[in-house]
Amino acid sequence: MTLMAERPVISGTEPGGSFEEMLNVLDELNVPDGYRAEIIGGNIVVSPWLKAYYLRVMELICDRLRPYLPEGHRISGLPALYVFPEVERAYGPDVHAAHESTRESTSHRLDGEALSFVAELTSTSTRHADLNEKVRVYGKAGVPVYLILNMQDDEATVYWTPSARVGYEQSLTKPFGEKLYIPDPFGFALDTTGFEAPAKKNPAP
Repeated sequence: MTLMAERPVISGTEPGGSFEEMLNVLDELNVPDGYRAEIIGGNIVVSPWLKAYYLRVMELICDRLRPYLPEGHRISGLPALYVFPEVERAYGPDVHAAHESTRESTSHRLDGEALSFVAELTSTSTRHADLNEKVRVYGKAGVPVYLILNMQDDEATVYWTPSARVGYEQSLTKPFGEKLYIPDPFGFALDTTGFEAPAKKNPAP
């Protein structure tokens, strides 16, 4: 297996490890504060947590989605590792919603198929996986709604109607600042106002 990082903070391990071996590494991995580790494309990928204003956006998503959660489901932006054994992937979504029963475990690993909603905020280190691999994995696992916030292009895309064949059958994109309909099991228009980056300060004269 290979450890990859946006910055070289953790040394690699021997290549060729199985998915279970990589999960065991994640269980024991001492990731520095401010970093997260996932299994993407057959590699353990360590990437820094996102820019400060991303936290604001994550909190807005949680606040705006919470009133529409299915009964018994909880939403959070706290670190959590969701595992997809059939495709040998393990992700730590930026925002995730699942039934509260998924939290009743002493394991570090949560069932990816229990997710009802996922949101990812793209960064330079995770953008390709967020826009490609994760669309397929979340959809084929049956996650009802996947929301991508493309932070580089200031637009939000929602995917729904999961499919074991293609990932998702339907999607819709709106620029930040507009309302984006989040389909069942939520069924509401998400206001994306406030998802933009802070305005750059004018340089001192």
